[in-house]
Amino acid sequence: MNQNHVQIIANQLNINPSQVENTLYLLHNGATIPFIARYRKDQTGNLNEVQIEQIHDLEQQLIEIDNRREFILKTIDQQGKLTPELKAKIIKAQTLSELEDLYLPFKPKRQTKAQQARKLGLEPLALQILRQQNIDPIELSRNFLNDKVKTTEQALQGARYIIAEIINQDTELRKILRKLFETKSLVKTKVIKDKQQQGIKYKDYFDYSEPVTKIKSHRLLAIFRAEKQGFIHLNIAPDKQQALNIIRQKYLKTNNAAAQQVELSINDAYNRLLKPSLENELRQKIKLQADLKAIEVFKQNLRHLLMAPPLGKKRVLSIDPGFKTGCKVVTLNEQGDLLFNTTIYPHNDPKEAWKAAKTISRLVEQYKIQVIALGNGTASRETERFLKKIRYPHPVKIYIVDESGASIYSASQVAREEFPDYDVTVRGAVSIGRRLLDPLSELVKIDPKSLGVGQYQHDVDQKLLKQALDRTVEYTVNQIGVDLNTASKYLLMYVSGIGKTIAENIVKYREQNGRFTNRKQLLNVKLVGPKTFQQAAGFLRITDGENPLDASAVHPESYYIVEKMAKDLGVNVKNLIGNKQLLGKIKLENYIDQNTGIQTLRDIIKELEKPGRDPRQDFKVLEFDPNIQSIHDLKVGMVVPGIVKNVTNFGAFIDIGIKENGLVHISEMADHYVTDPNQILHVHQHVRVKIISIDIERKRIGLSLRALNQNQETSE
Repeated sequence: MNQNHVQIIANQLNINPSQVENTLYLLHNGATIPFIARYRKDQTGNLNEVQIEQIHDLEQQLIEIDNRREFILKTIDQQGKLTPELKAKIIKAQTLSELEDLYLPFKPKRQTKAQQARKLGLEPLALQILRQQNIDPIELSRNFLNDKVKTTEQALQGARYIIAEIINQDTELRKILRKLFETKSLVKTKVIKDKQQQGIKYKDYFDYSEPVTKIKSHRLLAIFRAEKQGFIHLNIAPDKQQALNIIRQKYLKTNNAAAQQVELSINDAYNRLLKPSLENELRQKIKLQADLKAIEVFKQNLRHLLMAPPLGKKRVLSIDPGFKTGCKVVTLNEQGDLLFNTTIYPHNDPKEAWKAAKTISRLVEQYKIQVIALGNGTASRETERFLKKIRYPHPVKIYIVDESGASIYSASQVAREEFPDYDVTVRGAVSIGRRLLDPLSELVKIDPKSLGVGQYQHDVDQKLLKQALDRTVEYTVNQIGVDLNTASKYLLMYVSGIGKTIAENIVKYREQNGRFTNRKQLLNVKLVGPKTFQQAAGFLRITDGENPLDASAVHPESYYIVEKMAKDLGVNVKNLIGNKQLLGKIKLENYIDQNTGIQTLRDIIKELEKPGRDPRQDFKVLEFDPNIQSIHDLKVGMVVPGIVKNVTNFGAFIDIGIKENGLVHISEMADHYVTDPNQILHVHQHVRVKIISIDIERKRIGLSLRALNQNQETSE
């Protein structure tokens, strides 16, 4: 373990070096982030998943810098140009940009204008001019004329190219200019001629300027997209004269004929070399920062979406609504297994509507349906009205379900594996019904980018986005816990330490041997060894098993502690679980040993109080305003119920029960200044919003929470 890395990470995260060292030790030995965060708090000093993730990522960045440093040292040494002074500077460099500046003069590159001039023997001329003594550059250049350099201007031009490259490769100068670019640049845009109509949605950026230090990440991503699509010119740079003055201050020594040649070189160095290089570097940096902010919003939205409360085990009739193509209907049992499917046509013909009503009523009776799940897509409200008019043989509740991504799932390899004999419409209807029973179990099968949350997901770095979203799914799955006997392989593969192959092996084991009755049986599954068992067992639940602790988040490695607690109290483990009075008598310090510290003991007691408790909130129903069926039913001033569909850096989109979502702009979220919409709203939150604007032509609805915040629910 690199102790220098440990200290740097500790300083950056403002934590104790021992916390970093212990965390890296666990990571290097194959422990997963969820396992470390949940079961190794004593070693890490109670670091959470985000902090452990930061330690992991920072170490990877430092390793990347070290690898680049080693490569640069080796390359320059092979060139025979590695002086002790240069080596010391390279070893001391802390960032990739510092390393690249030092490497620039030695970096193999295509033939530059300066290199060509050097081959023509013009370097001595350049160096004499750069000294800016009282010489006549034109007369001096005559000494360098030959068959290939035929004029004094050609000689001086070559000399200026060499001087420009010297200026460009000045490490200290680049450092000063880099800071100028990062702190004083303006993001300036101009519309490309004759592109106004095509790029009308980017109208705000046809003539735009904002300091790079103040521009919002979502605005920057929109500008980059507009540039990529060919609608605007984009320039990101500080005031040109300010930059040139910095270079002049270092390289202009006097005011003579030689200095005039240096002045020309300074302008060339900035325009041709320094500005393009530093602007490109800045673009990459601010794009990454904007990407990370957008990804963070996406992560938070995804987490809230995955944490949506499950309805629980119910027999479901699920409907994917439609007009001309009809409504696809499926029935599911309590486990979400497909029992029956058909199509009804309730919207086009009275006779068909009557037949559809009879079909629904019959299916409800035949399959003992308890709830109806209705997708919120096209024809949703019309189908809801139709369903509410039907006389059912017994009480049935109707729920509107967000169907974002259902069509993606239905055409996916996962869906084809699950339902090889059914078409995409049946698969989509099944997905809608299963989402009602347990959103997490179904949503893990779908690419998070298709779930309708987040912003600019196609513009941000796709590798970083996938890594972040995969981690979010993994953390959420492990936070909730997974039923070892009912979870699909798609859910199991996100459990700490398991992965796709072992998940498939667990499902095969269940099929061949029946349900698991204790966690130890996991070791009988192919490829599950002691290490995998350690990482996974605490996140897997077995209800009604041989050991009551298997239904809890207490790790098997700590069972002996619980057994000792129970023995000391004169009861068995089963009687101890859930008994707050008995648990309150336990003195934790009596159970500290070399493997278990106070943090772990506190977690054990907390878990024993409410074993296997689902951290997701209780299921709540949102009833949309029945009088609002379309945008035409809205009036400014109305206050209506809604549910948060998506949160972005500039506001939140609210489903108010019609085709068009409304937008609560960040300025309308509260009576005080809001910097982060996620501090006010989150996906799946139930709210009441006020209609403040309606644009029927553009299908836009403006909403406000101001003066209504005190009445908001906080449920998901």
